[in-house]
Amino acid sequence: MIEVEKKFAVQKDELARLTAGARFLGEKKFTDIYYDTADYVLTKKDIWLRSRAGKFELKFPVSGKNEKWDMTAYDEIEDDAAISAKLGISGDGPFEPLLLSLGYFPFATITTTRSKYEKDGFHIDVDEVDFGYALLEIELMVSSRDETASAYQRILDFAARNGVAVSEKRIRGKVIEYIKRKNPDHLRALEAAWGIQL
Repeated sequence: MIEVEKKFAVQKDELARLTAGARFLGEKKFTDIYYDTADYVLTKKDIWLRSRAGKFELKFPVSGKNEKWDMTAYDEIEDDAAISAKLGISGDGPFEPLLLSLGYFPFATITTTRSKYEKDGFHIDVDEVDFGYALLEIELMVSSRDETASAYQRILDFAARNGVAVSEKRIRGKVIEYIKRKNPDHLRALEAAWGIQL
């Protein structure tokens, strides 16, 4: 399955309209540790390697590049062997020590409190992170790359029907916001690689 999502700023009145009649799925708190190399070989390609509760996940754009970085479509791998194959790395033993031995290191540790809702087949995530940032994401899961463009439009239509404004201003995801606040060198590397100002 492919996750298609659009990021929005959290506005209390919009959030109230969006979640009216939605099914509350619960709230959870989790910590993600993101990994990359010293020259940001993964994140410059919009590839995100993270550990959540000791389990590694790799997210990468379905088409090789997300054209609109605040509306994205990612494939996700959650198996260490498959992640190794995708990254072209090999070695024995536990996965994290292997990564460290190959020059991958943690560049961000982010704790998120997430409230989840479901409405009309859309997933709504409201994230508040430990460095003072909040973000709303509306997501759809699709089964093939051919469905991503229509999923984008369905998300926009759903947001409009529920009174959520689509801003012309770019909405940064939590990891990009973390990088912007904490690591200007990493930010410049991403801006140069992606050809946009973050």
